[in-house]
Amino acid sequence: MSNLTLRPDTEIDWRAYMEQIEQYIGGERDYVKIRGGTGPLVYPAAHVHIYHALYSLTSQGRDIQLAQIIFALIYLTTLVVVMACYRQARVPPYVFPLLVLSKRLHSIFVLRCFNDCFAVLSLWIAIYCYQKRAWTLGSIAYSWGLGVKMSLLLALPAVGVVLLQAIGANRALKQALLIGQLQVVIAWPFLSINARSYFSRAFEFTRQFLFKWTVNWRFVGEDVFLSKSFSITLLAAHAILLALFASTRWLEPSKRSIPEVVRMIFDPPAAQAQQELSRRVTPRFVITTILTANAAGMLCARSLHYQFYSLIAWATPFLLWRAGFHPVLQYALWAMQEWAWNVYPSTDSSSKIVVGVLAVTVAGIWVGMRNDGKQETQHSHFE
Repeated sequence: MSNLTLRPDTEIDWRAYMEQIEQYIGGERDYVKIRGGTGPLVYPAAHVHIYHALYSLTSQGRDIQLAQIIFALIYLTTLVVVMACYRQARVPPYVFPLLVLSKRLHSIFVLRCFNDCFAVLSLWIAIYCYQKRAWTLGSIAYSWGLGVKMSLLLALPAVGVVLLQAIGANRALKQALLIGQLQVVIAWPFLSINARSYFSRAFEFTRQFLFKWTVNWRFVGEDVFLSKSFSITLLAAHAILLALFASTRWLEPSKRSIPEVVRMIFDPPAAQAQQELSRRVTPRFVITTILTANAAGMLCARSLHYQFYSLIAWATPFLLWRAGFHPVLQYALWAMQEWAWNVYPSTDSSSKIVVGVLAVTVAGIWVGMRNDGKQETQHSHFE
């Protein structure tokens, strides 16, 4: 194996990942004590298991060329799964070219070797499994991705909505328990030593973000960005968006209000009624709901870093199409988004476009889903 290093303009986290894995191999299991060149280990345990394997495969992290080949294969695998999800939702062919044109996405996967790549692959596998009604496999894939990076929590409300309506409260609860139990199994080497240490790092909700790395909110200025009021405003906006979509769009298959759905949890519908409800949870509904929840979370995120584009790039073409925009406008919005995410470091202009395109996408999909109750059952191809 060749002893290679990443070019100075491409290396960001790989070396830090490998330094952290060396400490794990050395026997360290207390999360707060595991650190690398870029700081402490702040990702859940599946990240450690994956990069432990990569450490072994790449001659202790020295064979960067092999690592980049592996990540190229991960990119191609994810692309295939994304296209399969699009086909399940009957997306027209003209949308597909947008899936392969992103320069930033190629950089995230093949040059940077970010852990986001594995989280994104897991999310898309979960979406595909849910579309195919392979509920357990979908929940396992989702939980594994969540075990790589906590950003997949953004999709959790939508996953819950899909499962509740598709399989009923009792089976949905079993899937939720499966997701949680898998997190315990993945993290057990650390939980058994210091559970508090693990959760304080792997799922740290109070993490402070640096203004210099933000891609989305640079235009508001550093004082506003760092203020507590700004953080609370974004959190409130996120909650409002989730409530809006849940009450007006995501519960359309059940044809119930939020209070009625809550009652349905404790008083499940009859078997025939549940079966009819389940048929209305189509592949298109599954992907739309999960990607919408993710987009709403990204819009309200306090700070997006460049690697987060991996959660946006392959979702945007679908959401712009589902919003009902003209194809020319779809391509124009995608191009604006791609340009903004390739500006480094971010500027006021690029960050405005990042937020603006996300806002247009979320608003567009809310309008685009207004007739889903009439259309979804016509497009269902579940057996």
